[in-house]
Amino acid sequence: MTTVVLDSLTKLRTWVKEKKQKAQRIGFVPTMGNLHAGHLNLMDLAHQHADVVIASIFVNPMQFGAGEDYERYPRTLAEDIQKLNQHHLDAVFTPTVDLIYPDGVAPHTRVHVPNLSDILCGAHRPGHFDGVATIVTKLFNLVQPDVAVFGQKDYQQLVIIRKMVRDLALPIDIIGAPIAREPDGLAMSSRNQYLTPDERRIAPVLHHTLKTVAQRAIAPDSDWSMLESWAAETLTAKGFVVDYVEIRRQHDLARPTPNDKALVVLAAAKLGQTRLIDNITFQK
Repeated sequence: MTTVVLDSLTKLRTWVKEKKQKAQRIGFVPTMGNLHAGHLNLMDLAHQHADVVIASIFVNPMQFGAGEDYERYPRTLAEDIQKLNQHHLDAVFTPTVDLIYPDGVAPHTRVHVPNLSDILCGAHRPGHFDGVATIVTKLFNLVQPDVAVFGQKDYQQLVIIRKMVRDLALPIDIIGAPIAREPDGLAMSSRNQYLTPDERRIAPVLHHTLKTVAQRAIAPDSDWSMLESWAAETLTAKGFVVDYVEIRRQHDLARPTPNDKALVVLAAAKLGQTRLIDNITFQK
């Protein structure tokens, strides 16, 4: 089966209308392209919950801040479409920036999810999650999916999208997919290719440090604040520049109380020029 490439709103709307008329359940996987095994896992999971699956490939300028990697973010559309063909995906939406933002990015209406968007990664990347919420809302309106799949590597993003969908009463099931990892534990990411060979050897320390935090945090007498500090110091000693390492509640990312059981430890840190994020969920 050849993946149908939809590069205009007319083509997309015709495809969606046809699937709706057949009462087919549409699964959706939004991506920024440069596809790897983790992305393909999301599509496999979407196929388990839908009759047809469509992905999107769009590097969204609104979610990149000044001095970030928008210009150099890897764009590999031809190779991506080839992978989707080999993976038997039904369709892919490939809009241009002008199609999504016909009047430009700055004057475009924005979607803001309060509180959640301003903590953790949001505190270090102001406006990032407004860009994410805006493009996801717009893609949801265009694709009209019944179910959408997002990776748990971007855990804060997943929580924000779930709240946005709930608050705006969007009729879409949001499914979180487990993090896809390299054999040494590093979370798969398109940005991993920025790492030098030496940095790539160090990078798995992030995951292993979070595993240790999660293991120690379940002890009855564990001091979570001290664990966070230990993790940050451990990563710094290995050459990371740490944005944060924090233990939060899984469902709303609030700071946990002693009575909370479902927890997640999240971290963001730069290694050289590459910003890495990771997390581990655990039960206390």
